[in-house]
Amino acid sequence: MSEMADAIRELTQEKGVSLDSVKQTIENSLKAAYKKAFGNADNCIVKLADDLSDVAVYSRKTIVDGVYDPLTEIELEDALKLSSECELGDEIDILIDPKKEFARSAVSTGKQTAHVELSERFKDKLYNEYKDKIGEIIIGFYQREYNGNIYVDLGGKIDGVLPQKYQSPREEYGKNDRIKALIVDLKKTGSGLQLVLSRTDPKFVQSLLELEIPEIYDKTIEIHKIVRDPGYRTKISVSSNKEDVDPVGACVGLKGVRIQNVIRELEGEKIDVLKYDSDPTVFIKNALSPAEVSRVVIMDASKKLALAIVPDSQFSLAIGKQGQNVRLANRLCDWNIDVKTEEQAADIDFSEIDSRKAAESLFNNDSAVEYEEISKVSELPNIPESVVSAIKGSAFDDIEAFFKAVDSGEINSLGISDDDIQIVKKEIDSIEVVDDASAPSRDAASVDVDQNEQESETEEEYFCP
Repeated sequence: MSEMADAIRELTQEKGVSLDSVKQTIENSLKAAYKKAFGNADNCIVKLADDLSDVAVYSRKTIVDGVYDPLTEIELEDALKLSSECELGDEIDILIDPKKEFARSAVSTGKQTAHVELSERFKDKLYNEYKDKIGEIIIGFYQREYNGNIYVDLGGKIDGVLPQKYQSPREEYGKNDRIKALIVDLKKTGSGLQLVLSRTDPKFVQSLLELEIPEIYDKTIEIHKIVRDPGYRTKISVSSNKEDVDPVGACVGLKGVRIQNVIRELEGEKIDVLKYDSDPTVFIKNALSPAEVSRVVIMDASKKLALAIVPDSQFSLAIGKQGQNVRLANRLCDWNIDVKTEEQAADIDFSEIDSRKAAESLFNNDSAVEYEEISKVSELPNIPESVVSAIKGSAFDDIEAFFKAVDSGEINSLGISDDDIQIVKKEIDSIEVVDDASAPSRDAASVDVDQNEQESETEEEYFCP
């Protein structure tokens, strides 16, 4: 086996690129050198031996009588010296010696082309390998710091960077310290590929929980939302898909061992695990944990405004340091929560609020009848199967088009009888059409979904209390 073949195979193993990619790179680099030497590479032919032991470069020329372009043409007389079977108009490949024909600049161009192409192919291979790993946790070691960004050694092929904005404020690292982080992005740089890491993303906490708590990994416990003030406090709302599994207890673990492992990884960041509830009053009360809430009043449901009333002794705990606890509760519940003590709430007239909510519920249009729009004959109920099969998918399936075809007699071409046409007309006439400014015409009827129920109901009158 030649040195060239050994070098190619060593390159494929070291870089992890395919043999075909290396062959293509060799061809492109030789053509780049050829173009540098002669000004054009359109007639350059590169042939690589099957066993990779040798490579040859040819100049393909057309046999003519009177050469106009020496790079692409050759005289018949000269061609006959190379092959006695040559004729005018034929093409002949002439072997060239790169060592003699290529100047130093051409060789340098070929090397540069090979280097760039191999680097790009290696980047593409790594990109395809790591693009599906975004959102996963990876472990590396502190390498260096520059402008506040920490560069992480991930084991040779690829580098990681932990930007300053994705670093927890309470964490500090030294040389060779272990760093566990979430992959949030993958970028191509001049020197290769770079994984962008984060330790502040809420998904990082979720991934840690999945590693520590089997019930979350197997979906027995569902995480509804995670909000963080990185380095200080995290709130997590969870629920269980099995009645016999306590979601909060399973996450905390026996004597808190499970959640403590996560807290330890976050360098002591406080974590509140609370139970999700579809009732906003209950959920808001849970979200303000560890404070004890006496009562939650929905002030305006449409604007998501709520009031949490707490004992005087719990007010500071409910608000949190610099408003942190209530701010995280707002984000977790997607409500604007105002916290007041029982003394502060004593002057609020809750009866007026309850009366307003009662009035809103009275005039709420939740019981409005739903309508299903129908524009095709085949969608109508009680239509004979023979009619449906004849017109479905045709231009006559549209209700308006159907009646135009009936008037013009075109419908007879589908073999639909007069009796069937009368059935369709009767069905259209029996359907209630919505009476408003945007009501559809005969071609867009609307079926009353609750028609039978509505007929049996009597009209009720409501009075504002």
